[in-house]
Amino acid sequence: MTDLQASPQTCHWGYFDAGMTPVIEVQSGDEITLETVSGGPDMLPGDGFHVPPELLEIHARGVPAMPGHILTGPVAVAGAAPGDLLQVDILDVQLRQDWGYNMIRPLAGTLPYDFNARHRTIIPLDADRNEATMPWGLKLPLSPFFGVMGVAPPPGWGRISTIEPRVHGGNLDNKELVAGTTLFLPVNVDGALFSAGDGHGAQGDGEVCVTAIETALKGRFRLTVRKDLDVCYPFAETPTHLITMGMDPDLDVCVQMALRDMIVKVSARAGITREEAYMLCSLAGDLRITQTVNGCKGVHMMMAKAHCS
Repeated sequence: MTDLQASPQTCHWGYFDAGMTPVIEVQSGDEITLETVSGGPDMLPGDGFHVPPELLEIHARGVPAMPGHILTGPVAVAGAAPGDLLQVDILDVQLRQDWGYNMIRPLAGTLPYDFNARHRTIIPLDADRNEATMPWGLKLPLSPFFGVMGVAPPPGWGRISTIEPRVHGGNLDNKELVAGTTLFLPVNVDGALFSAGDGHGAQGDGEVCVTAIETALKGRFRLTVRKDLDVCYPFAETPTHLITMGMDPDLDVCVQMALRDMIVKVSARAGITREEAYMLCSLAGDLRITQTVNGCKGVHMMMAKAHCS
């Protein structure tokens, strides 16, 4: 198994780009561990908390002009080519520090005009107890996952921000993508160029104030090239559910995207007609708002595998 530590040499801040040089290459089916960091200099917690030293080294190189997330990678996967899928098995996710932060800022979030001052909160995290302590004393259970997991975008897009999720994945902010789940991402360039970051200790569906509990994580992934699936948009599987996704500035469009994709998958897996799959989605599928704050909003639909096996 390969270990990729976070550092100024292995992280890129704020962007995806199909022209990036990979920092490492692995074979299809290999496992790799990625260490990630999160946040700019204004998010540091002060004395009494562990700050990964590589985060300070990244800060020393300067905050980029393009706002976004600090990502570790990209990782090239040998044999991946445009038209393939990259299967990302999320095998393990662990905290790397004892704190996270949450930030409310004006003109952002689901209520952009309701809060007129920046409000930063440092939230202590206890890995042994698997809980966060909120300022008013609430002990909130942790469920860590990576907000950003993505491959290189189509080459014609050029350099793009990490903020908006699209066909390459990216800032999905889907709280279902914890350890034990699998994400499938369409490959747009040779090698796929997988990156991850934006560690979250806990998040609600919607991520309404823009941030979750933002923190540093360590993730273990298995990266496998799939040439046997004719799929052109990100989707995921948990041990019990299929998950389809829609990303667009319009939530209605997001709903339609996730629903149409689920109809296709349910029909194929269950061997039923499109009409029957549409009916099953109405009776047993769950539409959830992934996030409402990233420019391209997100909706995901969940369907129990038991209903379409």
